[in-house]
Order: sequence, then C-alpha cells, then structure tokens
Amino acid sequence: MRSDILTRRAALAALGVGALALSGRRVQAQAGKPDEIKVGIATYLSGPASVFGVPARQAAELLIEELNAAGGIAGVKLRPIFFDEGPGVDHFVAEYRRLVQSEKVDLMFAAISSADCLACAPIAEEMKRPTLLWDCSTQRIFEEAHYDYVFRTIGNSTPEVLAPVLYLLKYKPNFSTVAVVNQDYVWGRDSWTMFKTIVERLKPGVRVVAEMFPRFGATDYSSEVTRLLATKPDVVFNASWGGDLDTFIRQAADRKLLERSLFVLPLGESSLERVGKSLPPGHIIGARGDHWFLHPSPEDAKRLAAFTENFRKRTGVYPIYPCFHMAQAVFAMKAAYEKALVTKGGVWPTDAELAAAFKGLQFPSLTSPVKIREDGQGLANMLVGTTVADPKYSFPILADMVVFPGEMVTTPVGKSSFEWLKTLEPDILSRVPQPVTSRG
Repeated sequence: MRSDILTRRAALAALGVGALALSGRRVQAQAGKPDEIKVGIATYLSGPASVFGVPARQAAELLIEELNAAGGIAGVKLRPIFFDEGPGVDHFVAEYRRLVQSEKVDLMFAAISSADCLACAPIAEEMKRPTLLWDCSTQRIFEEAHYDYVFRTIGNSTPEVLAPVLYLLKYKPNFSTVAVVNQDYVWGRDSWTMFKTIVERLKPGVRVVAEMFPRFGATDYSSEVTRLLATKPDVVFNASWGGDLDTFIRQAADRKLLERSLFVLPLGESSLERVGKSLPPGHIIGARGDHWFLHPSPEDAKRLAAFTENFRKRTGVYPIYPCFHMAQAVFAMKAAYEKALVTKGGVWPTDAELAAAFKGLQFPSLTSPVKIREDGQGLANMLVGTTVADPKYSFPILADMVVFPGEMVTTPVGKSSFEWLKTLEPDILSRVPQPVTSRG
C-alpha cells in the first residue's frame, strides 16, 4: 500500500512538473520580464519572390538592431528567427509549429504568401500565439473568419486594387479597352475580378480585349506580349509581383509594348529600381500602402530619411514596400507591448494580454499612422503615382502622387469586398485627393 501511495505521489508530482512546463510562458509572465523576446519571421529567402523577401529580412535586421541598441522593449531585447517561405505551404506550416513548440517564440510575423497566411491563421488561434500578418494581402482572412490572435499591420488587397483604379478613372479616364496579364493563382484572379467590378461600376462600357493568366514563376511572356500588341488595349492591368513582374516589364519593353498601352501596376513600386529605364514615364504605380522613400508628406520626415539612408548604406539599394511592411510589424509589436505593459501597471503581459493589446492599436510607421480595427485588419493609407524620369536616379520615380485615406478605400467591417465594390457610387471620384509632386 505504501508503495502504491509513493507511486501515486510521484505520478502527481510528474504531472505537476509537466503542467508547469506547459504553462511555463504564463508562469514566466507572472514572475517578471523574460530574458529576451523571440520573434519568428517568415519571408521568401529563395525563389523569384526573394527579390523582396530578402530586403524585408534586411529591414527587420536593421530595425531590430536599432531597437535593441536603444534598450529593446521595456529593457528586453529581441531575437529574430527567420525562416524561408520558398519551399511551399507544407514547409511553412511545419516551421511555424516548430518555432512555436520548440523555439518558444513569443510572436510570429507571417507571411508574404497569402496561401501561407490562410494556412497559419487558424494554427495561430489553435496555439494561441500572437501573429502579425506583415505582408500578405488576401482580403479573405478577416472577411471569412474571426481571430483573437491574428492581426494584419498593413492594408489588404481591396485598397491595393481600388486606389490605383480610382487614380486611373480620375486622372487618366480616356480609355475604352482593357486587358490583364496576372499570375495564375488566387491573388491574380481576385485582383482582376476587383478591377473589372470597379470599372464596370464607375465607367460602364469599357471592353475587355484580352485575359491572360501565365503560371506563377513564368520566365517567358512572349505570347502574352504578342497578344497585347495585336489587341492594342488602351490599358493593361498587371497585379504581378516580384521576379515575375520584373521579367514581364523587361520583355514588354524590348518589344515597345510599354509605349503603346497605359500600364496599371498595383504592386509596381517594388520593381522600379530593379527594372530601371525599362519602365518609361507615364505608367500608374501602386505602393501597397503609402510606401515610398520620396513620400511627399510623411508624418516624420526625419524618421523616413534616416531609415532610407541607413538601409541604403547597409544594402546598396533603396527600401521598397516589403521593407516598409516589415517596419510596420516591428513598430506595431513595440506599441502593443508598451500598451499591454501600461494596462498591467508594468507587469509583463501573457500571450492573451499581448494579443488583446493589438485590438484598436494605433501605431506609427515610416510614413503615416496605421490603426488595427476591431476585426484585426489594418487601416493603412495607399499611395499611387505616375512614373517620371529624374536625372538624380537610374530608375523612374513617382510624380503626381495621391495618398488615399485608408478608410476611403478599405472594405467596412463585416462586409465582403466583392459585394462592397459593387455598391461604389460615382461620387467617390469627387473625393479622390489632388495629386502632389515628388520630393525627388
């Protein structure tokens, strides 16, 4: 009997130790500050998308080094742990779980791919790990589900498409035919549906002369360029990104296509420096936010200039929108920790308390403040401009820029983007801000 009692006590003790291990993050939060804040960061480090996945990593390293040099967050320094999205969704999910379970990361920044974001959102909720969607833009995340641990620190695909189309309709409305060349996956299809919906609503009668969806990662666009030269659309919509967009622009330029049609490139800002003079003046460029190192009216011009200078010294190139997106995630993380610490009177927050701090959070960015709505979606302004040549730069810069307020171009809480866009009224064009020139 005594042996049984001892065995039972040992088993209960083991269970107690196990329970403490499982709840170790909670116990640590109650006991005081952790030794460090571990941040898991997903980005493309390989493949065509690495042309902006790598700059995003470089921005994160720069910003976290600067934050740590200033004492970290409430005296706690940060340790980023990067992992590659390049191998695909299955790899991404496995790495996400590994970092949470084995590395015990405090929060996650994920991801560039919309497919990865859709995959990780329910896992974040299951594992109760605060997760910031730092770059993916699919509108489906918060329109199709509710999350308590998932937040987006940028805008989504709806304003990224709506703002450039409103710019087109307001300032370059003399067109009657359009065509599309988009990557053949969800973003390519969804963005084209949005484009058509907006144009049909606000400028009925425009004719679609070609719809082309080359495979993701294509390297030869000769057939698409040939068809566009034959159909002669007034406007070509291309929402591609990364190496795909760079390749398309260069091949289109070689055959003078860019001199015959007006191109609308919602994600074109990140390609400007890479494609250089291949992209001539006069085309409409979106920045996936109000991200531009020559922003005409940043909230803190010194902060933007310092980041631009430091990033260029570090990498040899100018920062592009993924760098700005990464900065927003870092700034949001810092602001949320500080908010949670104030709420708790200086006691280190639990995961749930940190997650709660993101709801309704307003935080600075490199250009203008961002607010996270009650549904988890970030409200961010959108900058759109027209390419222009400038002798100071070896690539086109933006002029005639319009900064669209986030509230104006973002689907309201509880609405479906596809349905909301069908309700747009023509008077929205009267509310499009006046363009301003570049600071270049």
